[in-house]
Amino acid sequence: MARRPESGKTKDINKTKLDDAARAGWLYYVAGNTQDEIASKLGVSRQTAQRLVSLAVSEKLVKVRLDHPIAQCMDYAARLQAAYGLDEVEVVPSDPGHPDTTLGIAEAVAARIEKILSASDPVTMGIGTGRTLKAAVEQLSFIDCPHHFIVSLAGNIAPDGSAAFYNVVFNLANKVSAPSFPMPLPVIAASAGERALLHEQAGIGRTLALAQKVQIAIVGVGDLGPSAPLYEDGFVTLDELKALQNVGAVGEILGWTFDAEGRVIEGMINERVASARLPDRDNALVIAAAKGGNKVEAIRAALRRRLVNGLITDEDTARALLG
Repeated sequence: MARRPESGKTKDINKTKLDDAARAGWLYYVAGNTQDEIASKLGVSRQTAQRLVSLAVSEKLVKVRLDHPIAQCMDYAARLQAAYGLDEVEVVPSDPGHPDTTLGIAEAVAARIEKILSASDPVTMGIGTGRTLKAAVEQLSFIDCPHHFIVSLAGNIAPDGSAAFYNVVFNLANKVSAPSFPMPLPVIAASAGERALLHEQAGIGRTLALAQKVQIAIVGVGDLGPSAPLYEDGFVTLDELKALQNVGAVGEILGWTFDAEGRVIEGMINERVASARLPDRDNALVIAAAKGGNKVEAIRAALRRRLVNGLITDEDTARALLG
């Protein structure tokens, strides 16, 4: 009898198993981890870790080197973690010819969110905004997790008063049963005085306080080049963008701009940013999800200053950061 072709779902499951097996094989044969350590790092049981290592061998992923694209990614991740003193790094394969600027990163972020919200212990998760995070949330299936809390770290209001197109928390609220707390503020207020008045509102004050208590956060990193998201999305004018460039600003997280050393710019639009401050990296894992040659300088600056202590990126960006 002819064998039925594999369904798309079965192929996806097999690919996921091979990816996990490749990770386990690299951790065991290259990095020298024990099976207990592999189980802890992959978030699986010891028995599953053992099976994954065996699968890496049976599928001939392990030879003198790990014959799988994930091997190079894991090597980059380990080197980035050591070079920048990061708590967590994931590097995904690059596809330079693909037009989707979120490809690979969005899938990795979606998997990370699922892992966070599938935990049994209650977690308060902070979420930023941007194209990558929006694309990640669109890939999620419904997650029943009423014991967790999700809070937006960035303002969700566009300059014209509408909901910001790349806000994430509203989309995420439709995919999970966890209580979600939006930040009903503009990303950048009209003035420092307006920001102060907005922050004095009781409901907003509670959300800002909750944002400082998150245990894990995922944020995007924006560059400040000619196609800076802050400019393209209408949050700053061309003159404001040029002024930032003139004082050495290279990137932004949650609207907060910083220079090549990761130092937050004094004054200028930072006096008007209504978003929450970045959570304390000594008490929270703050993961930046970003890739692309135009963002390398901004990502490097954020890592140098430890504005974030986690990173999800692709291999081309990782190579540039290490170079």
